[in-house]
Amino acid sequence: MDIIKNHKTKGNCDFCGSKNVNVYSLESDTTLADRFNELLDVYTSVSSLPTTFPKEKTDVLKNIFYRKWSIFNLEPDDIYQLLTAICHEKYAEQPELFDYPVGILESQDKDYLNEYSILRDYQWTDFVGDIKRVNRFHTDHINKDILDLFIRCVRKTHKAGKIFYRTRICTDEVGFKKSEMGAPPTHLATSGRVNPAGISILYLSDSVKTTLHETRAGVFDYVTVGYFKLKKDIVVIDFANLDKISPFIANSTMGIEYTQHAINIEHLKLISQEIAKPLRRHDSELDYLPTQYISDYIKSQGFDGVEYVSTMHEGGLNLAVFACNNLLSCTKTTVYRIKSISYSEEAIV
Repeated sequence: MDIIKNHKTKGNCDFCGSKNVNVYSLESDTTLADRFNELLDVYTSVSSLPTTFPKEKTDVLKNIFYRKWSIFNLEPDDIYQLLTAICHEKYAEQPELFDYPVGILESQDKDYLNEYSILRDYQWTDFVGDIKRVNRFHTDHINKDILDLFIRCVRKTHKAGKIFYRTRICTDEVGFKKSEMGAPPTHLATSGRVNPAGISILYLSDSVKTTLHETRAGVFDYVTVGYFKLKKDIVVIDFANLDKISPFIANSTMGIEYTQHAINIEHLKLISQEIAKPLRRHDSELDYLPTQYISDYIKSQGFDGVEYVSTMHEGGLNLAVFACNNLLSCTKTTVYRIKSISYSEEAIV
């Protein structure tokens, strides 16, 4: 955390045993404890929750921090030890907050949700059903003001000169020309996770390997990879980190209250996952509508594109650029022949 780094004190960590790292003294500075105490005030111990509070909405703090908050890179039991050390005074006063299930009272308050939740008093499935079958262009299921606060926490700049990649399957080793590697013309633009049919954008990847996987070419297919160079700096929304926003940074930079952040964590995770999810052969193009809606809102706010994780190549990133003709140029192409494909499987039943 920046609080620890900003102390600029090197030493040996009493907690993990690491040597010559940034360290922080809980005895001499209360900043860290103050931040965590405020965050923990979001939660109410199960003994103080109404009897009508849903049991499935409760869990112990160590599990909540492990599964939801992207603060600690630790296992639950280690998180418990660290939390009780940082917040030792609070632990002495309220041990039940750390040792027993807790919940968020506001998560059951419809008025609070309607004002501070991205999905108001709805679930993601409600939004998906509404935009597919009821109100495609003017749904009231999304609270755009709240969505805007969170997306601005994950603004990311790519500098002019950076290279991205696009692959197209071709018929032979001649491949495509550089002029043929850009975004399709509007009359050929099909639906994608970010764009509806008829609106042309450019889908790119961060590496040759990622773009080859994303194309899903078959064995012995020829593919042309275009190298695209940024002409100017662009600002995009980084969906890959939408569900990893630090509550402390969101609070200090965007004024997002900790309770507001906590009730939106699951929504942020779903949006991040949905935009990365590839369309399967039997899926409908309607399945892209929710992320198209969110991406179109981002475009309307003046951002240049969205970035998201590649589910086809672990560790890879994809970038969808809106006004691509003015922002990128294809500088060269390379033709590849796909020699083999590796499959991995997971038993379901």
